[in-house]
Amino acid sequence: MAPTSGATHEEAYRRIKEARAGAIEHTRLARECAAERRDLMRELMAEGVSQAEIARELGVTRQAVQKMLAC
Repeated sequence: MAPTSGATHEEAYRRIKEARAGAIEHTRLARECAAERRDLMRELMAEGVSQAEIARELGVTRQAVQKMLAC
């Protein structure tokens, strides 16, 4: 393996840190979206909509809806 310059290492570390920050932000956004989805499903169910109806509308199984509600 050929030696690389310090500048190359600095660039690699910068890119790693940037990728990590992006991953953290995506995780935060995914959690927010999951919470919003869960809240909306609970609202529908409070209005009498069944998990099976929600599943049909979303194109997923009832078990998938149950998992979404549990998270």
